[in-house]
Amino acid sequence: QVELVESGGGLVQAGGSLRLSCVAAKWIFKNNRMGWYRQTPGKQRELVAWITHSGFTDYADSVKGRFSISRDNAKNTVYLQMNNLKPEDTSVYYCNTSPVLASWGQGTQVTVSS
Repeated sequence: QVELVESGGGLVQAGGSLRLSCVAAKWIFKNNRMGWYRQTPGKQRELVAWITHSGFTDYADSVKGRFSISRDNAKNTVYLQMNNLKPEDTSVYYCNTSPVLASWGQGTQVTVSS
């Protein structure tokens, strides 16, 4: 059973933008804080942004001021708008609850070229 489906990744030049989307199963999305995570090979998965059901947000220092998380509770969807992308943002991006409650999806690859 697929519980989280991420999309929207791609290849972009430094300074560019991407918008990621994640559709979650209803039981995952409802009333839970949702987060966007990323993981590069050899590194631990890190939480880069999260949003409560009511819309309160917070960000990792590395993305603050460049990334924006939002959610559509009617569509069980969480978004990550990524602006002014840097090569160090290259990673596979995943969504999940925060803290993690669900199985991980396949993620979406973001590659930023210099």
